[in-house]
Amino acid sequence: MVRFLPLFVGIMPVAGVTVAYLLNVEANILPSCFPLLEGCTSISSTGRQMPGSLVFRAVMLPQAAFLVGLWWLAAAWLRQLTPASRLFRPMQGCGIVGAIALVVYVTFLGTKAPFYEFMRHFGIYFYFLGTALAQILLSLAMNRSTLRTGMLCLIATPFILGIANLVQKRLVAEPDLIENGIEWTAAVFMQLWFVLLFFAWRATGLKVRIETDVS
Repeated sequence: MVRFLPLFVGIMPVAGVTVAYLLNVEANILPSCFPLLEGCTSISSTGRQMPGSLVFRAVMLPQAAFLVGLWWLAAAWLRQLTPASRLFRPMQGCGIVGAIALVVYVTFLGTKAPFYEFMRHFGIYFYFLGTALAQILLSLAMNRSTLRTGMLCLIATPFILGIANLVQKRLVAEPDLIENGIEWTAAVFMQLWFVLLFFAWRATGLKVRIETDVS
């Protein structure tokens, strides 16, 4: 069952944020649209006010704990898969930093005091950066395969979108809608990466055993 952890980590936040958004639309707090394409609201907006914030926090805080477990298992998997690689330790470190930053982000989401707002921005930036770097390092450490190529393409997309966002901010009079759409798209691609990791674990027959020396 541990093999399904990446699938759970990949799908749970998408489902949780979607439910949080729909709840806030129903409560007339957020506009109704298809955020991925229309960018009428940001991801953070889905978790700022009730009732959506209840679902948002209930999903994202456990997600951080699951991420810590996932990166720990991923490091052990890489040791078996590519023993010569030296990337598994920095990969694990970046992933855990991202998970801790997610807790910071969710904790301070919706607060308006300057310090709290700084912590919220600090949390979300380091979450995306730490997670993306961990995904890149794990993908690079894998043996060459179609899955590895797909994982690298998925995680390259958020960086390309980030550059596009910087460009459009200078060219568009009101860039918020485009920025929100880019944010949603980048987040979805990052979550799809975990789905491919599930298939990579399944393809290599990952198993977890618990052993003791008690005689």
